[in-house]
Amino acid sequence: MIHKSAIVDPKAKIYSNVKIGAYSIIGPNVEIKENSVIQSHVSIVGDTKIGKNNKIYPFSSIGNDPQDLKFDGEETKLEIGDNNKIREYVTINPGTKGGGGLTKIGDNCLFMVSSHIAHDCKVGDNVILANNVPLGGHVEIEDNVIIGGNSAVQQFTRVGRFAMIGGMCGVVRDIIPYGIAHGNRSVLQGLNLIGLRRKNIPNKEIMTLNDAYKAIFKNENLTENLNNLNEDLKKNELVLEMVNFLEKDKKRPICTPFSK
Repeated sequence: MIHKSAIVDPKAKIYSNVKIGAYSIIGPNVEIKENSVIQSHVSIVGDTKIGKNNKIYPFSSIGNDPQDLKFDGEETKLEIGDNNKIREYVTINPGTKGGGGLTKIGDNCLFMVSSHIAHDCKVGDNVILANNVPLGGHVEIEDNVIIGGNSAVQQFTRVGRFAMIGGMCGVVRDIIPYGIAHGNRSVLQGLNLIGLRRKNIPNKEIMTLNDAYKAIFKNENLTENLNNLNEDLKKNELVLEMVNFLEKDKKRPICTPFSK
């Protein structure tokens, strides 16, 4: 059902059972798949693809130009998966030519009021951004991450799977998978034990991961500690994931217990 006051371009591709509320605007290159609900006063423009069963709340702006001074009107894309809830005043921008041209969001995410996803971000599945959380350009958020209210994530930062970031936190360094961080400038506090247990990870696996965590972050010599890490610990899949994350981009600063 499309409200009579909504402005939907005839070229837009609207699938079955999509509801579009009053005064919403849908541009010509927009695709919205089955059973999605677009409430009133929503703007969806640009080359934007939205999957199934999404719900977008009033005054959200989806697919408008990136907030990047280098953007010169080039054709770039925004892709949003299935079963996401995008609350009031959320803004999501497409990619830029310099960042690969694509902003991509997975499935089952919750973006609370006034959160922002900037150009060229990659957001995984089951991610929660609490109120007023902005992601800078090129940020990568892996699956099952939770970021507390009023926290800001600096451009190019990576946040690993099942990480949890407290509220009012400036995230300027990469956060390891399964890590928990908080503080005015993010400081690694340990492992997200609650998240691990919710994932039904056996206690033995968690203990092994914790042993590896203590060995890697026992002091500030991160590279040396990684090189000296017990090979038996690396046989654990969770430990290997953490190690691979740390070694993937050695130019990136890492959030540690010693971060200032």
